[in-house]
Amino acid sequence: MRVMAQMAMVMNLDKCIGCHTCSVTCKQAWTNRTGTEYVWFNNVETRPGQGYPRTYEDQDKWQGGWTLTKRGRLQLKAGGRLKNLFTIFASPKQPSLDEYYEPWTYDYENLTDAPLQEHTPVARPKSLISGEDMQVRWSANWDDDLGGSPELTKADPVLAKVSDKVRLEFEQTFMFYLPRICEHCLNPSCAASCPSGAIYKRSEDGIVLVDQDQCRGWRKCVTGCPYKKVYFNHKTGKAEKCTFCFPRIEVGLPTVCSETCVGRLRYIGLVLYDADRVLEAASVTDERELLASQRRVFLDPNDPEVQREAERAGIARDWVEAAQRSPIWALINTYEVALPLHPEYRTLPMVWYIPPLSPVVDVVGETGEDSEDSGNLFAAIDALRIPVEYLAELFTAGDVEPVNAVLKRLAAMRSYMRDLNMGRPGNPAIPEAVGMDEATMYEMYRLLALAKYDERYVIPAAHAEQAHGLEELATECSLDYDGGPGMGGSGPFGEGSGNGYNDPIAVENFHMLQQRQTTDTVADPATRKARVNLLSWDGKGAPAGLFPPKAQDAGLQEPDPTPSEALVQPRPAGGSAAGPAGAGTDPADVSDGGGPVDGGTR
Repeated sequence: MRVMAQMAMVMNLDKCIGCHTCSVTCKQAWTNRTGTEYVWFNNVETRPGQGYPRTYEDQDKWQGGWTLTKRGRLQLKAGGRLKNLFTIFASPKQPSLDEYYEPWTYDYENLTDAPLQEHTPVARPKSLISGEDMQVRWSANWDDDLGGSPELTKADPVLAKVSDKVRLEFEQTFMFYLPRICEHCLNPSCAASCPSGAIYKRSEDGIVLVDQDQCRGWRKCVTGCPYKKVYFNHKTGKAEKCTFCFPRIEVGLPTVCSETCVGRLRYIGLVLYDADRVLEAASVTDERELLASQRRVFLDPNDPEVQREAERAGIARDWVEAAQRSPIWALINTYEVALPLHPEYRTLPMVWYIPPLSPVVDVVGETGEDSEDSGNLFAAIDALRIPVEYLAELFTAGDVEPVNAVLKRLAAMRSYMRDLNMGRPGNPAIPEAVGMDEATMYEMYRLLALAKYDERYVIPAAHAEQAHGLEELATECSLDYDGGPGMGGSGPFGEGSGNGYNDPIAVENFHMLQQRQTTDTVADPATRKARVNLLSWDGKGAPAGLFPPKAQDAGLQEPDPTPSEALVQPRPAGGSAAGPAGAGTDPADVSDGGGPVDGGTR
């Protein structure tokens, strides 16, 4: 048993209203600059629909993720090491700008400065790529305008697999929202695809990042990621991706998308897993067994043996306690209501989803029956407006039984809680029908419906003793390049590091960042000068006062490094940051795959 820690997220799709607040705040904080106009680290898709980029789930076309060889060993779907070597200078299996969309703005100056005239002036759409007038034909969620209609859904790769089960007549249309970020997989195919080893998985918390110094712009990671959550910045020539807001996570704060979520549908927590089981779990022959095999990878943090092994692996005691209180462990393994997105990609994703249940109540209500009665709800699940088969293709590789089990548990919870809310005693037969007891069902209800901030986000802060092992991230965050927002001043992520201007991120942030992020001023403590708020920065240039002057600019001589600074060594190319969980899996564990299973040193 080799215990490692992993930050993970669960999203309750029953609560998502498609407001895109998470997308906008993530965009504003992380990709509001030149070269990233089309990039959405967080996007909300309307289902059914083609997704973003278009048809990204069609792996016969895009060849992302892993597959099994005839010998039953993992290999990148895009090909083994030799094929990747031959195509290193041209990786055609990736979306073009047409599959994403051509970003645009509007000619507001023509609208506001036009002289008095007979005709009303208009603000024409202007391409952010070419600067020319353009016709808007697609965007990051164009499906939302025609959600559930045949005009767009006929190109949905998931719907194509269950088209015989789904009717798209007007009265049978359905839609729901699916927020997506990088999955921060246990077995990331993007990391295995990278020829230069620039993408790596942090061993202390499992967050997958891009080393901007190592990235050579091969774009193999874009091909390798089946979720298409790695993007290429054509200005910098570097790959960029969701960072799970690691500067916030390190001080115990949730990601910006979670913090600003209107529906409070996101949960963040720590889980412990056995790194020695990752390869075995990803290599099971039957795709429908991948859900169960990944659940077996997770370790019970209440098990004394797991606690002892975690201590031997250097995982701090408060991290283990956080794993015991984690909503992720509860939703995935205790209540078993969370499911992974496309487990058939064999990346073992760590962003899981609770499928939507709301339409089952509508189905029963339309018949005039009691829509909260457990018997009626169980019987109506097969008649969902959102077909169970469609949800199964998203979350369980086509196996409808786990999806049915989740929906029945959620329906049972509604029926059981209705009795309690109406002042009647709870019926123990309802939770027993779905394999739960009354206490467990109430705990699940409380977590899904009433959980407070510190119950939804159980995030242990990093330790000061890890500082030198983590300060390398000052130059490895995918957004510290070219003055990217979030990494160079007082903003939504606090003090950035990197570029040699600020204190190392781990040393400076762990005990000071949270205080500054909760203060009423942009500069705290008072020893630092006030700096620009990056939420109002347009991403162009470096505003005056954003960075303190270099020593040589001020006419000062650089001091000799302190002994502690002299001991800091850069991370080897492609390796993970040193941390309490130990090293990653040996690359030799993966045959023909081109990289490590769980992000170890390459």
